[in-house]
Amino acid sequence: MGSTRESLHGQWSSKWVFILAAAGSAVGLGNIWRFPYVTGENGGGAFVLVYLVCIFLIGIPVMIAELMIGRRGRRSPINAMRLLASEDGLSSGWTVIGYMGIFSGFLILSFYSVVAGWSLAYISYSVSGDLASDLDSSRAVFEALTSSAPRLAFWHTLFMCLVIFVVSNGVTRGLERAVKILMPLLFVSLIAMVIYALLVGDAYKALTYLFYPDFSKLSLDALIVAVGQAFFSLSLGMGALMIYGSYLPQEVSIPSTSVIVGLVDSLVAILAGLAIFPIVFGYGLEVSEGPGLVFVSLAIAFANMPFGDIFGFVFFMLLSIAAWTSAISLLEPVVAWLIETKDWSRPKSSLLSGGIIWMMGLAALLSFNEWSEFAPFGKNIFDWAEFVSTSVLLPAGGLLISIFVGWRLSMFTLSEELNGLRSSLYKAWYVLVKYLAPLGVTLVFIESSGLRGVILGFFAS
Repeated sequence: MGSTRESLHGQWSSKWVFILAAAGSAVGLGNIWRFPYVTGENGGGAFVLVYLVCIFLIGIPVMIAELMIGRRGRRSPINAMRLLASEDGLSSGWTVIGYMGIFSGFLILSFYSVVAGWSLAYISYSVSGDLASDLDSSRAVFEALTSSAPRLAFWHTLFMCLVIFVVSNGVTRGLERAVKILMPLLFVSLIAMVIYALLVGDAYKALTYLFYPDFSKLSLDALIVAVGQAFFSLSLGMGALMIYGSYLPQEVSIPSTSVIVGLVDSLVAILAGLAIFPIVFGYGLEVSEGPGLVFVSLAIAFANMPFGDIFGFVFFMLLSIAAWTSAISLLEPVVAWLIETKDWSRPKSSLLSGGIIWMMGLAALLSFNEWSEFAPFGKNIFDWAEFVSTSVLLPAGGLLISIFVGWRLSMFTLSEELNGLRSSLYKAWYVLVKYLAPLGVTLVFIESSGLRGVILGFFAS
């Protein structure tokens, strides 16, 4: 039956629109930019297999929990947590999950928009024919971009304006209309890139690398990275899916839609690998290049291959669209909260919160040039924003969501929101979210926050 509470902000017109929106939130730079180079650094096929297992055993159970909180509360993450805690007689302190989610999204978008700006810049390089054909020149092009504060600020500003524009138009006219256009365009572009890459690159090497698991190359660190990549690629713990869940029609099954979103997210990550690795192998590039794999190495290949300018344009447009659909889901939670608590209009809330994020992004982009010497404890502002959000706040938020749903929320609330789920599947999900998900997220938190060295040092002493 579920809650009869209605969202103050509207709701998705159908299950499939929600799937497009949730997939748009999940599919971002993490899939198309980060997944290929993380795969390259961690052994290829074995890492991909472990990553997919983590998606279904840890990522999707937590996604179900987060969407359930959102739909049950029908409010922004902070107010949804407050309502659910109050209904079940729990401490109002659980609202910290909502605050952490909103702050995480806020912080992530401040540096995410800078990287998205690189994608927009490389669209223009593809059009103008400025992609370099050798390694030194390609690195010089990238360094010329990142060392110029005015150029970075221009692209960062353009991207944030696009995000604010969509969110300011509301759920139906803004978010829904955007994902209906952008997500099909993303898939068409990605499939075109895969076909092209397989034709002009080394398809055999790429397919072997991605789908033939060599477990001798799989380390404990790679296992933890796989859990983290699965967790972060689904946009968990940052309030995005919680607010999107609050717009979900009551008759839609949360578990089945979560599985579909997980499948779509995984498919995009695999397709991104198929779009990149044939070119990497075909042109003798290094698979473990790291973050420069896309903006340095791949740009060289586009400059040398037939119709490279055209497909370079398609690829960087694809990257920008993926970033855009994720970014609107990061801004939406804080905008919804401002509307609920301050009674402000949506345009005012979007402009104010987006403007603050834009200013924070200026500090992040200055880390590459004017403020590059300012690096307290070895990290610049960009690195600190990324570390605090992705290595501390997101794992901690995911852990608290698992504990709240698995250990504190009443069985009555759970059964009402998941009443369409068969008993055996419900029990399986409950075990995963109560035991396995907290364990997996804790391992990621210990590793990514640097606590492993502290713990090992404690026991060694």
